[in-house]
Amino acid sequence: MTTIKVKGMRCGHCVASVTKALEALDGATNVRVDLATGAASFDEVRPVEKAQVRAAIEAIGFEVD
Repeated sequence: MTTIKVKGMRCGHCVASVTKALEALDGATNVRVDLATGAASFDEVRPVEKAQVRAAIEAIGFEVD
C-alpha cells in the first residue's frame, strides 16, 4: 500500500476529486482518501511513479506533502 499526504482538502467533494484522480492512474487500485487525516492510500497492481501521483493531485488543485 502506498500512502501520501494531500494538502488542501476541505470537504467531501475534495475527497471525491482526489479519489477520482488516483483511480485514473494506471496501476492504482483500492483508493482510499481520508479527509480528517489528509491521507490518501492505494494499492499498486503495477508500479506507479511518484511523479505521476504528484502530477495527478496537483492538476486538480491540491498539493502532495
